[in-house]
Amino acid sequence: MLRKKIRTFTATDQEHEMLRVIARYHGFSGSATITSLIKKEFWRLFPAGNDLIRPDRGARVLDRARAIEGARSNDRGAGKPHAR
Repeated sequence: MLRKKIRTFTATDQEHEMLRVIARYHGFSGSATITSLIKKEFWRLFPAGNDLIRPDRGARVLDRARAIEGARSNDRGAGKPHAR
């Protein structure tokens, strides 16, 4: 039986509101949204896993150079203001 672990994090009121809005948009809970974002960032940085965390059996694994270049091309628009 899996037991839930209670964890906390520090965030401003604005960051909590951002999390709430993103979670509602995707239909997730706040904790599921945080977990999803952590997993996305981990696999973006370490597409073949690391010493402790390995990809699931049958997962498609890109070589690191291709994965890094793909991540860079996705980040090129980061930090720019969005039209409202």
